[in-house]
Amino acid sequence: MLDVCLLGTGGMMPLPYRWLTSLMARCDGSSLLIDCGEGTQIAIKEKGWSFKPIDFICLTHYHADHVSGLPGLLLAMGNADRTEPLTIVGPKGVERVVNSLRVIAPELPFAITMIELTERQQEIELGPYTVTAFRVNHNITCYGYRICLKRAGKFQVEKAQAAGIPLKYWNRLQKGNIIEENGRVYTPEMVMGQERRGLKVTYCTDTRPVPVIAEMAADADLFICEGMYGEHDKEDKARAHKHMTFYDAARLAREAGSRQLWLTHYSPSLTRPEEYMDEVRTIFPRSEAGRDGKSIELRFEDEEE
Repeated sequence: MLDVCLLGTGGMMPLPYRWLTSLMARCDGSSLLIDCGEGTQIAIKEKGWSFKPIDFICLTHYHADHVSGLPGLLLAMGNADRTEPLTIVGPKGVERVVNSLRVIAPELPFAITMIELTERQQEIELGPYTVTAFRVNHNITCYGYRICLKRAGKFQVEKAQAAGIPLKYWNRLQKGNIIEENGRVYTPEMVMGQERRGLKVTYCTDTRPVPVIAEMAADADLFICEGMYGEHDKEDKARAHKHMTFYDAARLAREAGSRQLWLTHYSPSLTRPEEYMDEVRTIFPRSEAGRDGKSIELRFEDEEE
């Protein structure tokens, strides 16, 4: 199971009714945050979630509306008596950026590990999450993120019995352990069926539409994508500043075959995104206007249904 929440949906500046764009995912007691603009910790509190179990923070890029809330969040995590290490992922320069922001949060009761993205596509195992970072097209280096929860196949009793594997090892093999006994090696592949469909969430903001976005959002359970503007007369502005319109995002979702699309990262001038959704749905019917606190609980498909 994967809980996903859009903490904020605004771009450029926070508004009284809209925090800056940030996403939080929760699985097996571990939380992952994408971006941390001003007000992110307030948005977490408003949702009723906790920032103490945030183990991973993935930064898309280093514009202020995506990172300026980081020092306050780190201080809040420290004040919550967190001692477990934190991992922060980001484009080139992540250590310099984070350490610069930490000038006002120099002493923390937990260690921070930095992972700098160096490839156009880079896969990272972060706790229960398999995260793929992919370069997009903004006016500075920027990445989108695909979050996957993999799902192993079902345990095959017949395979275990046919291989003569002692019953005492079945549970450990099912959990992915390799066991060696009396010169024999037992591996999970000997008792597990084919890997089943997992869960996939793709998050992308601050970019022009590029093919890699649709590739990474292919068959996603949830595709969260920037829609800076809903007004057609803002299309030239979107191109000039390397952002997307609602309609760009809907076309990407249609191309990707995503299961649903949530729009986010609205311009401060866009006060009622819902007014444009009828036209957006003519392009991709399963589109929704994201809003602060919007959340979903994604579950694995039942193989027998």
